[in-house]
Amino acid sequence: MTNQELKEFLDEKVDVYNRPDFITSDPIQIPHRFSIKQDAEIAGFLTATIAWGNRKSIIQNAEKLVRLLGNSPYDFVMEYKPSHKKQLQNFVHRTFNAVDLNQFIIALQQIYTQYKTMEDGFLHHYNNESDYLSAIERFRASFICHFNEARTNKHFSNPGAGSAAKRINMFLRWMVRNDKRGVDMGWWEMASPALLSCPLDVHSGNVARGLGILKRHQNDRKAVEELNTMLRSFDEKDPAKYDFALFGIGVFEENWKTAT
Repeated sequence: MTNQELKEFLDEKVDVYNRPDFITSDPIQIPHRFSIKQDAEIAGFLTATIAWGNRKSIIQNAEKLVRLLGNSPYDFVMEYKPSHKKQLQNFVHRTFNAVDLNQFIIALQQIYTQYKTMEDGFLHHYNNESDYLSAIERFRASFICHFNEARTNKHFSNPGAGSAAKRINMFLRWMVRNDKRGVDMGWWEMASPALLSCPLDVHSGNVARGLGILKRHQNDRKAVEELNTMLRSFDEKDPAKYDFALFGIGVFEENWKTAT
């Protein structure tokens, strides 16, 4: 296909998957349950943090996590004390356990003590670059400096070390995009969707390579930057919308290659 044909094909797939019924099978349903910005930020951030593995398991454990926070994430974070640690002791999602959750809650409390919203904290680390990857790196550094367990560092991916940072890029998509389609929430009104990167995972990576819009074999930062260039040529104002197409095709369309 020509680039124009690729764009038209992907735009059609965005329209298929960027619909409210997508929410019911996706972890984005968790932050959608909240009407207060800080609650949605915290629920979304923690859900994105554990978003690897089986989607059903991710959603179930994110629901459990929110219940542990009393269904009021911001109040729980701001009122958290060492004595509350016992309330989290039974949480586990794959290698992310109660120790890690405790560290994340402590770090979130520090972020919200310094800034009114996580958006303010994140954008403080943005220095007029062409995307948010370096801002993620700097925000991560400001976040993990509050950990006292080194094991937890691995649960916040670092683009500075070459990571594709799929989960944090997904969280940013949730928070920043606001196309009135009802899926992404658009809470972060000061952030620009033009600077978002497509959350790159095995599904979106395989489809992108199959379509010829990604050449690099590893799913790493360089691959994200390569994919960014191509997707921005399709829509420079909203490149991350193509995550719906690439992910949707990879997960829901087993025979997609025969249809192109």
